[in-house]
Amino acid sequence: MTSGRAAAVTSGSVARAAVIGTAIEFYDHALFGLAAAVVFDDRFFPADTPLAGTLGSFAAFAVGFLARPVGGVVFGHFGDRAGRKPALVVTLLLMGLATAGIGLLPTYDQVGLAAPILLVLLRLAQGFGAGAEYAGALVLVAETSDPRRRGLWASLPGAGVQIGILTATLVFTAAAALPSFETWGWRVPFLLSLVGVGVGLFLRGRVPESEIFERERARGLSRFPALEVASRQPRSLLIAVAVNAPFGAIGYIVNVFVLSYVTRTLGLPATVGLIGNVLSSAVAIAVTPLFGLLADRVGRRPVFLGAALALSLFAFPMFWLVDTGHPALVILAVTLGYGVCVAGMFAVLAALLTELFGTRYRYSGIAIAREWTAALTSGPAPLVAAALVAGAGGASWPVALLLVVCGAIAFLAVLLAPETRARDLDGRLSQEPVGSGAVI
Repeated sequence: MTSGRAAAVTSGSVARAAVIGTAIEFYDHALFGLAAAVVFDDRFFPADTPLAGTLGSFAAFAVGFLARPVGGVVFGHFGDRAGRKPALVVTLLLMGLATAGIGLLPTYDQVGLAAPILLVLLRLAQGFGAGAEYAGALVLVAETSDPRRRGLWASLPGAGVQIGILTATLVFTAAAALPSFETWGWRVPFLLSLVGVGVGLFLRGRVPESEIFERERARGLSRFPALEVASRQPRSLLIAVAVNAPFGAIGYIVNVFVLSYVTRTLGLPATVGLIGNVLSSAVAIAVTPLFGLLADRVGRRPVFLGAALALSLFAFPMFWLVDTGHPALVILAVTLGYGVCVAGMFAVLAALLTELFGTRYRYSGIAIAREWTAALTSGPAPLVAAALVAGAGGASWPVALLLVVCGAIAFLAVLLAPETRARDLDGRLSQEPVGSGAVI
């Protein structure tokens, strides 16, 4: 790998390109989640009761995750065969165009059933493009970074996730303040995605391909990387799936469902939940690299286990704070739950996932682990949480219990995982000593 100043410049340019692309991906996803919680029920799913409209809106949100496994397999294969860079360009373009298309859709009042159908189709296209976007950004950054600081560098796309969520929330909040928000103002944030796509394409067009991938290409690439990772590294794939499944549900419950719960069940202004999301994302942007640095010092497992335990312990207190209905306490609860606990797990997962898999199928392995679990748990999580609250007569304790269970599963999965801090991405161990308690 390139050394010295040139290596730092390469890592920096790759990180910038990866972060902006990931920010756009999660801008698009967060935007859809926000609109699903606040706008889409009335515009696309009118019903006799508010709960029915909310469930229809969250169902559309969940549908996008059904396309993500397919996109993960397709673009993971493409990324492991053609290269990380071209796959990232295509996924970015597809997602951005789908998001802008949502901003141009007619509503149910204008075209009837065609409106929700078109919304679902564009959500599917958005999910297909997202199927390997974050995985590709993660792989490219990790493969071009200094192994001694891989935890930090690999966490940066995670910070890009928070930047995207923060930007989406700020833009959506600003649009919600417009007098015309209910008619056309909600469309503006979706159309603005095209600006980010242009910037992202410019940056990604200038970065080099991963040298680790190029060396693997010279040795001979896998013909079917998805099949090969399942046959040659089944334990690693199982661990990655077992961690991502509950983690994805946790993130979307705290970031998407709570916003709907605050507005629809507690009757608070939408701005309370939106401000909570803004602050939690801002905190997450700041702490994500710090968790990455800590993972470089003490290992991946201890940091993730600590964050997962903190989330499980805080789940019930978080909803107790939310249920007070006091805006400041609601914002504090979301900020601690998402901005610290969820962000801590997410930051460490970045390096752990890239270090679990070999170069021949690294892109595919991460994409499969993330996107198949996303379809099974992440997308349906807000819908399940809303149904649990409805079944409990408006009480939040079933959702808090669900968060505890998810946190415990993620904790156990990483407890059984190897410590990968000293692992070379070509499959060898570096000379750096592994922290105590690691399992190799």
